[in-house]
Amino acid sequence: MIAPSGEQITIRAGVQQAVVVEVGGGLRSCSADGRELIGGYKAEEMSSSGRGQVLIPWPNRLQDGSYEFDGRRHQLPLNEPERRNAIHGLVRWATWTVAEREPHRAVMKYVLYPQPDYPFTLGISVEYALSDSGLRVRTTATNLGTGSCPYGNGAHPHLTLGIEPIDELMLRVPARSVLQSDERGLPVASESVEGTEYDFQQPRRIGARRGSIMRSPILIAIRMA
Repeated sequence: MIAPSGEQITIRAGVQQAVVVEVGGGLRSCSADGRELIGGYKAEEMSSSGRGQVLIPWPNRLQDGSYEFDGRRHQLPLNEPERRNAIHGLVRWATWTVAEREPHRAVMKYVLYPQPDYPFTLGISVEYALSDSGLRVRTTATNLGTGSCPYGNGAHPHLTLGIEPIDELMLRVPARSVLQSDERGLPVASESVEGTEYDFQQPRRIGARRGSIMRSPILIAIRMA
């Protein structure tokens, strides 16, 4: 049987282990001393909710799947049809190549060739490396075409501590602003976190804020300062 996520590439360093997959070049699991650090998925499963996936050449959503670049409008397939959006790029379900492999390190590569909705050529490399300081992920994108190329990058690691509830945990997020979204998940505004429930610039207990953050229809991302 072939795993839904293709070849499983396992890297190790001391008590740390990570599994990178052929489909999408993403991170399926990551653990330290047997403790899971991300909310991944099993080898016999498909990634759900973008778990561990690489979001290129755009993260988040494009309204109505439409964008304009260099004076030309392009129309992408609506792969979030219930909200009429194009979501999370074009490489999540593509077959990537293991370009380099060492016991503690793997480099996944993919060439995104031109297509009607994205007529550009993009070379992508994602390096996963374990060390004493943990897991480092480095993404490199190269414009292989003759003209300018639109590009964005994001990831969905789905971090977890394996602890429920998380109310008593201390959280620090060095961010000064939060993005707001509408009912379609599209960013519509940005506001300062100062004095709001989203202000975690200094460590503080999560407490009841967990529920409000998880339920909030306006929180989609935290932008780093």
